[in-house]
Amino acid sequence: MSGLSNVLLFVAFISFSVADVGDFTPCLQFFYRSWPPKGLAGTSICQRYNNNYRFATLYSRPRRSPWFSAYVYTVPSGKRPKASWKYEPQLAYPAADGNMRPFLPGPVDMNVVESQAVELDYINSTYSRGHLNPSLHHQTPLCRSSTFTLTNVVPQKKWSNDGPWEDLEQTVNNTLASYCLGEAYIVTGIIPYQKDEHWIKNRVAVPEYLWSAYCCPNYNHSVPEGLKDAFPTFAAIGRNDPNSTEEIVPIQKTAKKQYWGYDVRRMSLNSLEMYLKDRFNTVVTVFHEQCN
Repeated sequence: MSGLSNVLLFVAFISFSVADVGDFTPCLQFFYRSWPPKGLAGTSICQRYNNNYRFATLYSRPRRSPWFSAYVYTVPSGKRPKASWKYEPQLAYPAADGNMRPFLPGPVDMNVVESQAVELDYINSTYSRGHLNPSLHHQTPLCRSSTFTLTNVVPQKKWSNDGPWEDLEQTVNNTLASYCLGEAYIVTGIIPYQKDEHWIKNRVAVPEYLWSAYCCPNYNHSVPEGLKDAFPTFAAIGRNDPNSTEEIVPIQKTAKKQYWGYDVRRMSLNSLEMYLKDRFNTVVTVFHEQCN
């Protein structure tokens, strides 16, 4: 192969790899009408596993956690895969291969440690690893395994993650599996504390709330009366701090003791965007033309 051919091949490789971080272009299929949410700033990651794009994440390098993850829902099958936690090599090395990689036994590369969250951040903390894109919402084993990357999780209290938030994920799963006739686009993100940010080990920012919304433009119009407001869009905000005030999500006083203060409030897409605008001090638009 000529020297010029080698150079062109190298440039093509670098261009393809770099697009996985900092550019949503290779993975626009995970957004309704190829239109990523507007209003939030961060590092775009096209999450690639086993040489295929699986979902998209807007990542905050300073917070070492995502602002949101976006994906297309598919009816799940099989058991939840065993957690094999991964990281995004291109956050540490811009020219690295775009596939997420598993953490190996032993010390972690310091460039990786500086660029993103690592397993030690969560070990012996009081927080679980809360998926934004849950494995429950995917069909194939590879897609489900790809969600176990630390660029897709945030510090989430156990009784939120295993309680009301898990119930929400299951409700969304059941609703879309039963009544969505076409593709359903889901975006799940976080709301930070307004002040006095919380951190685990002074490295990973803890969200005060989690939020999620879906867009299913093609659905069965014979949905039960109780689900009429679940189409074409649906949204919710969940508490991640039992000590938060109740302006956004009220506390259900009759909830079981372990779940007290981790409530999830279901709402319209417009209401969600209103709360996001209030907290981020900018207009945040989740779906193109409100999924209409």
